[in-house]
Amino acid sequence: MKWFKFILSHSIFIAFCALALCYQTYTILKIKPDTWYYGFVFFATLSSYNFYWSLSRYSFNRNLSFNEYIKRNVSHLGIFLISGLFMLGFLFFLIPYYWYIGCAILLTLMYSLPLWPFKFVQFTQKAGFLKPVLLAATWAFITVIVPASVHPDLSYVPVLVLLTARFLFMLLLCVIFDMRDISIDKLHALHTLATDVSRRTLQVIIYLVFALYIICGLFVRAYFNEPAQLYAFGLTGVAVWMVYRLSLKTRGYFFYYFLVDGMMIISAIATFIAAI
Repeated sequence: MKWFKFILSHSIFIAFCALALCYQTYTILKIKPDTWYYGFVFFATLSSYNFYWSLSRYSFNRNLSFNEYIKRNVSHLGIFLISGLFMLGFLFFLIPYYWYIGCAILLTLMYSLPLWPFKFVQFTQKAGFLKPVLLAATWAFITVIVPASVHPDLSYVPVLVLLTARFLFMLLLCVIFDMRDISIDKLHALHTLATDVSRRTLQVIIYLVFALYIICGLFVRAYFNEPAQLYAFGLTGVAVWMVYRLSLKTRGYFFYYFLVDGMMIISAIATFIAAI
């Protein structure tokens, strides 16, 4: 199981999840997939997540010497650098996307601000509600707006509705992770939505987000008049709700990094089956 945990802990699995969401966007919006963008998204996700993990381990262990830090995080740093080089290579073939990709990179850096060792960004540690919102917005932007950006003839209505549904879907997954990390985040004085509101209020927020996610998801599929996609999305919605309910009890590492993150792939698989 060591190899499987390595795949999960070094964000290789979630990089495939990002590809799955891009595929879903291309399929639902009926636009031609861009192979170069697939490659960019995979390596950009791999690079950014390993960068984030490396930065967080530095932020939480500043008493370590430089050599000890490198020794403990050599695999994350190595993947960050290598995947970053591949990301730049694919970027060469994506000139029409540059402005949008630049915005996505900015969003990614903004998410990591609470971990930077600079006093002028310490205020971001207290903006708890922004953490899941910003991460969900980044995922939605990268997997919906950027793929659709080079198709000017595409109607804005399905794009904006799918963007909203994707944002709400990722927000649900982010909040599930935040609920798990409440004690750790409080220990490190990091604020999240789960640490800043009561359990009751958080539950109401989740119910509201889930309801809006279902409405938007059904609407964008009904827009293209595809009953099979409506049924597939309905099953996905049930699966998401079941995962949330399961997360209310203490769960292990694989539940979160395989099942919760894996909801992205499950959602895309449902779309794939419905499209056959």
